[in-house]
Amino acid sequence: MARALRTQREALGGKVNMKKEELRARVEEVGIVPVIRTSSADDARFAVEEIAHGGIPIIEVTMTVPGAIEVIRDLVKKVPEVILGAGTVVDTETARECIDAGAQFISNPALDLPTVQLVAKNLDVIMMSGALTPTEVLAAWKAGADFVKIFPCSLVGADNYIRTLKRPFPEIPLIAGGGVNQQNAAHYILAGVSAISVGKELIPRESMLLHKPDRIRELTKRFATIVRTTRARLAEAQAQVASFR
Repeated sequence: MARALRTQREALGGKVNMKKEELRARVEEVGIVPVIRTSSADDARFAVEEIAHGGIPIIEVTMTVPGAIEVIRDLVKKVPEVILGAGTVVDTETARECIDAGAQFISNPALDLPTVQLVAKNLDVIMMSGALTPTEVLAAWKAGADFVKIFPCSLVGADNYIRTLKRPFPEIPLIAGGGVNQQNAAHYILAGVSAISVGKELIPRESMLLHKPDRIRELTKRFATIVRTTRARLAEAQAQVASFR
């Protein structure tokens, strides 16, 4: 069923656009979407630049950051190697403004079908749609979401909930968001998510207040290592299972 839905969804634009495919592939390859939610535009710029230096080239700037759209517009020019996205986008008007500013993905904490449908028609932007229930997951996917972000997953069963969703929806790429930290990140990867969405656990408040780049870079590398090593363990386990067949 999921494969048929993918074909139906991609028919929205008449053909599969390689730019979308490249962005999807990059998100899945990196496996982490850092979420910037700061109290000032300067702090957001600082966080983005330090995460990029730490080695994660995908970053989400939420609309709760003061002047978030201008921050995105500015950073698109300053860190062109980073895939910059806009988060907490809850309506189509804001989505359009973010895309005009250069955002390469749109993310939200809850399902908003008009926003998903708008982004689905854009050949150069991908959608990470928020959802929680199986009904919302399926609706987001049918509407054209590239990824479905389960938020807040930590409050509804965490990695066990992800496993439950992957059974009926094995081909829908899920992102775990809300409460992801160093202790449980590997569990989400093992449960089958395509990526994890990480906020304050990657960008601690004290590091922002004191502008401690070393701490942010250290955490960036630590989360990247968790994803890489966990995926390697998973691949090894899958290879062992396949060898017994």
